[in-house]
Amino acid sequence: MTAAVSTITSRNPADPSDVLVSVPAPGAFAAADAVERARAARPGWLAGGAAARSAALGAVATALETAADELAALAVREVGKPLTEARAEIARSAAIWRYYAQAPYEPVGAVHETAAGPGLLLTRRRPYGVAGLLTPWNFPFAIPSWKAAPALAAGNAVVLKPAPEATACARRLASLVEQALPNGVCTVLPGGATEGNALVSVADVVSFTGSTTVGRSVVQAATARGIPVQAEMGGLNAALVLPDADIEQAARHIAAAIAGYAGQKCTATRRVIAVGPALGPLREALVEALRAVPVGDPADSATVCGPLINEQARDRVTRARDGLPVLAGAAAPGLPGWYAAPALVEQVPPGHQLLREEVFGPVAALLPADDLAHAVRITNSVPYGLVTSVHSAGLNPVLHGLDQLDTGMIRVNAPSTGVDFHLPFGGAKESGHGPREQGRAALEFYTSSRTYTLSTVGTM
Repeated sequence: MTAAVSTITSRNPADPSDVLVSVPAPGAFAAADAVERARAARPGWLAGGAAARSAALGAVATALETAADELAALAVREVGKPLTEARAEIARSAAIWRYYAQAPYEPVGAVHETAAGPGLLLTRRRPYGVAGLLTPWNFPFAIPSWKAAPALAAGNAVVLKPAPEATACARRLASLVEQALPNGVCTVLPGGATEGNALVSVADVVSFTGSTTVGRSVVQAATARGIPVQAEMGGLNAALVLPDADIEQAARHIAAAIAGYAGQKCTATRRVIAVGPALGPLREALVEALRAVPVGDPADSATVCGPLINEQARDRVTRARDGLPVLAGAAAPGLPGWYAAPALVEQVPPGHQLLREEVFGPVAALLPADDLAHAVRITNSVPYGLVTSVHSAGLNPVLHGLDQLDTGMIRVNAPSTGVDFHLPFGGAKESGHGPREQGRAALEFYTSSRTYTLSTVGTM
């Protein structure tokens, strides 16, 4: 969780004088109260049946679509998301709720033959109870949606603890959800570490997205209680470019994955690995592509790279670049927010921060590799394993990469960014813990399997 706070404050990163939220933190007891209300409301929510849950989740999707312009503007203002991306996030969030609106009708078990004699053997998946959801600020509508919607579809109640920087977005999302659901079934708990720790200590199942350091503490606390937990903890993602790749296309994809939303995505490209003779042409094309990325006011629909979320984030990116040859990276725009221009650096020494930690901003290291095997070793050399993009016109190297890369997701001739919400999402090594998110995997995570044996009485 973020540090303990006495006041929750959310500022516009493009204009820090614009304060969206400033309220007292509710404290640990608020988490217990929210879970208690959710626990009391959950039996009625489950007993309402598939039709009621399906209709409610569909109503949330409709509400998001109806309020799309307002919600996109709020995401621009609170978390600095460029307007075009913000609109896409709202559309995706609505699609997520509509996708899971069909889930209550899906089979939740199976009938099996008995080993001997009459009777029935059944397996059935049942909800855990109250899901505690801890979400980051960078996707203030989509990530809470892809956690809450499957949990609710399966019959759980949820308590959502958003990052303080996305409090206004979370509250507005909750207001739309609460209109469609019974009272107490979905609650937003604002706050920082105190509230987050308290929620983990009382929830029945926990899902977390955020930093590796905080994710480890969440996993430890939940595991100590013996409750299911999943944690998505970022990445140090690589883009592998082979000599036979379409270099211009690869450069456009990689530039977008470095600079889009100022690199504030767990799937952003942090390392660019050029294989053999691809290095020279890729360096030139990527520098050109990054210099063409529009940097500026996120409210401008042409902007691709807006501000960093806060001053500390901006300074962290600046420090990471210091002392390294910068191939692309113009000065930040003369605007009042926390901006950093997209940067591509090279000659990065072994052990440098950019090669071992996730610097959450628009900066990436360009690295040479002798051949594909060398590129794979470089890719796998970090503690993370979320997503890798591979750029090649040939099938054989792609298949080799699919077999050898230690990452949860591999994208071929596409940016490292981008998520298909109906497929499992998650990483290997320190990028993730526990079962995958999204798709049917999410429905399984929020439920436990029970086995029933039904025997006959007497003989027929």
